[in-house]
Amino acid sequence: MKYCDDFFSYHRRVSREVMIGHVGVGGANPVRVQSMITCDTMDTEASIAQTMELAAVGCEIVRITAPAVKDSANLEHIARGLRERGCNVPIVADIHFKPEAAMEAAKWVEKVRINPGNYADSKKFKILEYTDEQYAAELERIRERFTPLVQLCKQRGIAMRIGTNHGSLSDRIMNRYGDTPLGMVESALEFARIARDLDYHAFVFSMKSSNPKVMINAYRLLVARLREEGADWNYPIHLGVTEAGEGEDARIKSAIGIGSLLADGIGDTVRVSLTEDSIHEIPVAKALVGSIQKTSNGHLRKTLGKGCLMSNVQLSFDPFSYQRRTTERIETEGVRLGGEELMRVVIRRTDFEKIAHKIDRLGDYKPEIVYENAQVEEIDPRDDEAVSKLNRSETAQLVTVHDDVDWPVIAAFRLLAARVDPRHPILLKDVLSPHSERSGAQRNGADAATQPAQRARPGSQSRDRSLSPAQRDPSTGLGMTASSERALKQNGDDFLATLLSAATNIGSLICDGIGDAILVQGEEAPGQALRLSYNILQAAGARIFKTDYVACPSCGRTLFNLQTTTARIKEATLHLRGVKIAIMGCIVNGPGGQP
Repeated sequence: MKYCDDFFSYHRRVSREVMIGHVGVGGANPVRVQSMITCDTMDTEASIAQTMELAAVGCEIVRITAPAVKDSANLEHIARGLRERGCNVPIVADIHFKPEAAMEAAKWVEKVRINPGNYADSKKFKILEYTDEQYAAELERIRERFTPLVQLCKQRGIAMRIGTNHGSLSDRIMNRYGDTPLGMVESALEFARIARDLDYHAFVFSMKSSNPKVMINAYRLLVARLREEGADWNYPIHLGVTEAGEGEDARIKSAIGIGSLLADGIGDTVRVSLTEDSIHEIPVAKALVGSIQKTSNGHLRKTLGKGCLMSNVQLSFDPFSYQRRTTERIETEGVRLGGEELMRVVIRRTDFEKIAHKIDRLGDYKPEIVYENAQVEEIDPRDDEAVSKLNRSETAQLVTVHDDVDWPVIAAFRLLAARVDPRHPILLKDVLSPHSERSGAQRNGADAATQPAQRARPGSQSRDRSLSPAQRDPSTGLGMTASSERALKQNGDDFLATLLSAATNIGSLICDGIGDAILVQGEEAPGQALRLSYNILQAAGARIFKTDYVACPSCGRTLFNLQTTTARIKEATLHLRGVKIAIMGCIVNGPGGQP
């Protein structure tokens, strides 16, 4: 199975157009940005106000929860109020558990989102062995529950999202396919087949998880399965990492999941889920989408050199199932890496010298290896002679892509991992030129990921924001201290670009099982580069060195202030290293929300 035609150059997946009100999704349309309001759906004025705030900052589609029939009925008043105020943003009703709420909501909105894991099933955590006849009977029961909604959506000419959540797979799916990306995909396809049988095609898929590895694998598998089903299964894809949390960590986790898929040409709409006010999601989503629009790798050569065709290169990883690339363990500067060792954090000598006087104060964010002391072998993975020479060496070498390689980062390292012997450990980089060598020149994209904008503007001060976990303030927008947040106002866009670029490039490769050490060289402040390095490793699940928080973004189902509650829980639990804490606003992704 293949989920894309070319793993080494960007081509956006071809999908059909689905109209969400007046907004086209898929086809030749740009990747759309959407979000969700967080207030009580029965509060009409607050719902209208939050929706208009989102539209004002560039949100193109707004989702509103409808937990019960009364909430669905109130969508009529919300929609009318928005149109009377001149706001035409399409509204999506978010439905879980209650088909009757979906039927009511479909009368008033432009799109209905259903969760196949709980639309016709209740979660009882039962272990059952279904015969084929029993399973077929269950599918027929689902058909009876789902058909009326499909017919109503078709009659009204509105759209639907069939959105699987990793944390709310039905008992039926769990017992047959397990807690797997395959189970997520099959859950959605069961509903899609019913819709197609009724000649309804105005739907979009999503495969959300709080684990970027699971999310990436599930989306890839979905696209591969759709390709196998046939050309007319080219439905649009909505991307999102669910329950990403808040602050810097949430932005990194979102960039790993969403950015990686966008880089492979997958995705027609995106939502960045943050446990913050919804308007803060839009700049992050727009930055991720904008990076794809700025990067086109179609001009890249399809040969590696000496006539070796790119199509002959075999990937070093299974794109549908995570397994770390097997390398030999080596030692450099007294630090072991490769094999089953932890992924290591590397720093340039010039940056190390800037922070040498305060190494003891860096806490968990200390550098482990100085690049210039590690005897790193730098090569162009398209160079046949260089690759052959490395593979002939008797001992394993730490290898990386040379900084002057004019290729997207993800493509370059995928090619490196495919061509060099597996015994050689790989050092990943976020950009293929150190910040000191860039000065605003053309940047290397991450297949489709943005590279940092020029760091310091004339007259601006250098930013060294190395902070210990205890110093971080989870209530601020980027998870920094309030003073650092103020200092970032001038260069905030640059920092966001750096974060998204590094997280997409390095995180994507880690989720493909590639990499034994990482070097973030696109950030000028060494303390910040180190923190970014460790936080990327944490978000990608490669190295857990602090408490891992998974928090939903809140919606009208939540009966408490999720943001302040999350901040209080963090304050009390930051010292619990290696512990994963899930903070959920409702039962949709409660028990089972963290498989």
